[in-house]
Amino acid sequence: MSDLEVLAVVPARGGSQSIPRKNIKPFAGHPLLAYSVAAGLQSKFVTRVIVSTDDVEIAQIAREYGAEVPFMRPAELARDETTDLPVFQHALNWLSSEEGYHPEIVVQLRPTSPIRPRDCVDRAVEALLDRSEADSVRGVAPSGQNPYKMWVIPDDGSMVPLLEDGPVEAYNQPRQSLPATYWQTGHIDAIRTSTVVEKRSMSGDVILPIMIDSRYAVDIDTENDWRRAERLVEEISLDIVRPGKTPRPFPETVKLMVLDFDGVLTDDRVWVNERGEESIAAHRGDGYGIALVKERGLEVLVLSREENPVVAARCKKLGIAAVQGIEDKASKLTELLSERGLDSKDVIYVGNDVNDLPCFPMVGHAVAVADAHPQVLAAADMRLTRAGGHGAVRELCDMLLKQMGEVERNG
Repeated sequence: MSDLEVLAVVPARGGSQSIPRKNIKPFAGHPLLAYSVAAGLQSKFVTRVIVSTDDVEIAQIAREYGAEVPFMRPAELARDETTDLPVFQHALNWLSSEEGYHPEIVVQLRPTSPIRPRDCVDRAVEALLDRSEADSVRGVAPSGQNPYKMWVIPDDGSMVPLLEDGPVEAYNQPRQSLPATYWQTGHIDAIRTSTVVEKRSMSGDVILPIMIDSRYAVDIDTENDWRRAERLVEEISLDIVRPGKTPRPFPETVKLMVLDFDGVLTDDRVWVNERGEESIAAHRGDGYGIALVKERGLEVLVLSREENPVVAARCKKLGIAAVQGIEDKASKLTELLSERGLDSKDVIYVGNDVNDLPCFPMVGHAVAVADAHPQVLAAADMRLTRAGGHGAVRELCDMLLKQMGEVERNG
C-alpha cells in the first residue's frame, strides 16, 4: 500500500453564475474550496492533492491551504457546460507528459459538497481497492423522493412515468413497496485512472456505492443552499472534515464573557462632530441580553484597545466593567483571569478583528461576530449569524440563557 498513488483533484473554475466567486467565497470561516482540499490532505490514502483551475486568485488560495496547482486549466475547459471528463483527462495527461506521474486512483472532491464525514475519502478508496472488477465508487444517500413516483410530460401534454420498469403502476404503490433508490451526493468519486484514460469515462461499467449520511448531503448551488450548509457546519456535533483546527465545544459552564467593544457591541462605525467628540450606535437587544445573563450570575466585561469616554459611558449604562487602552490584550486577559481565579475553560471571548486573535487560544471558547475579519472567522470556535452592533451579543446571550436553563432543569 505504501506504493499506491492516489491523486485527489479539486475542480474549481473561476466562473460561477449562481454565486459569484463561489469557490473562494468565505464559508464558515474558510474559502469554500478549502474544505475539499482538507478532505484530500487528511486522507490516509491520498498522496497528492491538486486544484484544477483557470483562475489565478483561486490558485493562490488553493496553495495557501496546502494544495498544488501545477498547471492552469485552459479556458475552453472552464465553461458552464464543461463536463468532468475533459477536466480530468487534461489533468492526468498534463501530469503524465510533464512529470511522468501516473496515479493508480484519482479522487474527485467537488467544492460544492463541503460537508464531508471524516472517513468519506478513505472509505471510497478502500471500496475500490477491495473490488478489483470495480471501475469507480460514488457517494450516495437515500433519495428524498422516489423516482418511481415521478413523471415526465411530453409535447402532447400527457403524463408518462419517468421509470418504465419496476412494479406495475408503481406510482400508485405505497413507498414501502417500491425499490429503494439513491442519489449521488457529490461528496466523493474514486475512479481508477484507467477508467478515465482508457475507457474515457468518469464512472466505467462497474460502479460501487458508499453510503453518506443524509445529514451531510448538501450541494451548494444557490444562496439558500449556502446558508443551510453554513448552519450545518456550525453544529459542533456534526463530525466533518474541516480546514485548520477542530473547533472546541461550547463550555459546559461559563463564568466570564469577555467582549471587544468596537465591532462587537457596535457596528465598528463612529460619528465625529466638529469638536472631535465621538458617538456610536449600540443595539438595545445586546444590552438586554447582557442584563439577563448577569441576573443568572455570569460576569461580563469589555476589553478594548481604544480608550474612549464612549466606551466607559456605554459600559457604565450596562453595568459591566470596561478595561480600556489595552494594546496587548492577551497579557491583560491573563492578568484578569488570574485576579478572578478563573479557569480559562470557563471563559468565552467575543471578537471581530485581528487584535483579538491572541486571546482566542487563552479561553475555553472563541466567538466571532458574523462580519468579523476573515482571519478571525477562520480562527473562531463559533461564528454568530448576526453582525457586530446588530444583535450579535444578544444571539450569544440567548445561547447562554438556554444552556443555563438546561443545567438547572437537569439539576
